[in-house]
Amino acid sequence: MSEGSPMDTSDIRLDGRVAIVTGSGRSLGRAYAIAMAAAGAAVVVNDVDAESAARTVADITDAGGQATAVVAAVGSSETADLLVETAISTYGRLDVLVANAGVLRDRVLWKMSDDDFDAVITTHLRGSFTCGRAAAVAMKAQEQGGRIVLIGSPAGQFGSFGQTNYAAAKAGLVAMARTWSLELARAGITANAVIPTALSPMTATIPAYTQVYEDYVAGKGIPEDYRRDHALGTPEDVASLIVWLASDRSGDVTGQAIGIGGDRLTLYSHPDVLATADHPGGWSAAEIDSAWREQFAALAQPSGPRSSR
Repeated sequence: MSEGSPMDTSDIRLDGRVAIVTGSGRSLGRAYAIAMAAAGAAVVVNDVDAESAARTVADITDAGGQATAVVAAVGSSETADLLVETAISTYGRLDVLVANAGVLRDRVLWKMSDDDFDAVITTHLRGSFTCGRAAAVAMKAQEQGGRIVLIGSPAGQFGSFGQTNYAAAKAGLVAMARTWSLELARAGITANAVIPTALSPMTATIPAYTQVYEDYVAGKGIPEDYRRDHALGTPEDVASLIVWLASDRSGDVTGQAIGIGGDRLTLYSHPDVLATADHPGGWSAAEIDSAWREQFAALAQPSGPRSSR
């Protein structure tokens, strides 16, 4: 697939499926909605901006697909219920939720306000929770399984300077997907987290990628080394993974954190125990110090992504 071109979904189809994509007025969410519609799904497009939502719907319907818009901010149970009700009343069912909506309020810890923190947590974490809960209730009632896809970030996997709120929310989403994979397994509903690395207004705020993003918006290609070494591509590069996770072919995949961007597909590990030590009767502070230096220190995990170490 060439950069920015429509993806070939002929081998993975979503005909007859109905999907909700939150935050799909532009950028990655828009690419997800368009890709699923191209694969045959009917899509409920959600965004806080009416014009952006209408544009995504028009692009889908002009291409022969099915889409309708719900203009509302995610976070509340009322919005989540409205999205599910719209899917069912308009298209008769709900098969897929892609919880993508998000905002940024970047500040270092000592400058981050309560409002900065709450805005990000409400949209990313609470919004995914309320939408996921409403979707799960509907899917369980249908008794035909379903797909829930939460959108994470490398910030949630490694931490990210200046993003206490965003990193915490994104880490929480991965844990949420793993928990839901356990709770919803008997209903045939999968839950996975996608970790995208793509050019977007959010990645444009990262100094190392600002110029690359500006060049991309101006119609220039993404340099090969960025696609390869930084796993940085277009929103359309990520959308193919969304289509696959929404399809029958991924029915045995659940509880996973899967990254995609540029030329790279990544499977992230679950947190695991690196080492243990036992001391009869418990540990004193001095004994902990000795054990740390002798056994654990060499195994300690550095903070931040590999590229920043």
